[in-house]
Amino acid sequence: MKISRLKKAHKTLTFFSTNFEYREPYQILVDATFCQMALQNKVIIEEQLRKYFQSTIKLVTTQCIILESESLGAQLAGATMIVKNFHVHKCGHEGSPVPGLQCIKTMAHDGRYIVASQDRSLQKSLRKVPGRMLLYLHKATPVLEEPSDASKKYVMKKSQKSLTCGIEKHLKELKQIRDLNTDISDKASKRTRPKNPNPLSCKKSKKRKDKNHQNIDPKASSLCTSSETSMKKKRKRLKIPSHVKAALKNPA
Repeated sequence: MKISRLKKAHKTLTFFSTNFEYREPYQILVDATFCQMALQNKVIIEEQLRKYFQSTIKLVTTQCIILESESLGAQLAGATMIVKNFHVHKCGHEGSPVPGLQCIKTMAHDGRYIVASQDRSLQKSLRKVPGRMLLYLHKATPVLEEPSDASKKYVMKKSQKSLTCGIEKHLKELKQIRDLNTDISDKASKRTRPKNPNPLSCKKSKKRKDKNHQNIDPKASSLCTSSETSMKKKRKRLKIPSHVKAALKNPA
């Protein structure tokens, strides 16, 4: 088996495991058409699929699939013998069986099954539903189909939604941090704001003025006033130039 084929299968399994919660052991829902193709190409289904998936698997079928293959008679006798060897899961149609195609659609809708079928109409309808895994045989080679467009679109929308939710949550947290910082800065500015002095503490007391006036000697005050008046009454001396003085001493 080529390595590239195994890598593609592993990549597809990882995609569905990550986005649609497929888990080991992988349950493979097998119908009679798949068994008929395996019989024609001499493929041992369980052995070949274990090598292909390289992980634990579980091959299952339903009562509706077995009854439908039995109703087709000798045409699918070999396929009916093969499909009866798998685990039979309850499909909810016990007592009133439905066609295999309808039964597989119901099972694929309700659980995480890898649908192994060669029915083209079934494959086409399941590709339209996101999260459905398809397996078929290309001659003797099992092929796990790549994710359908519906599955890719679903995952893309889901990732975009989670991204926008994450951005909105991050912005909300940033706004909360910003509001908290502004509250802290406002409180700090209110605390450190300088206060105006008390006008009563700046006002001069009248008692001190009265005491100062009482301690002053009246004589000293009179002397001070007289000296001040004498200083005021002093004449200003005029400076006479030297040539004027000479002219006055030696009149012509």
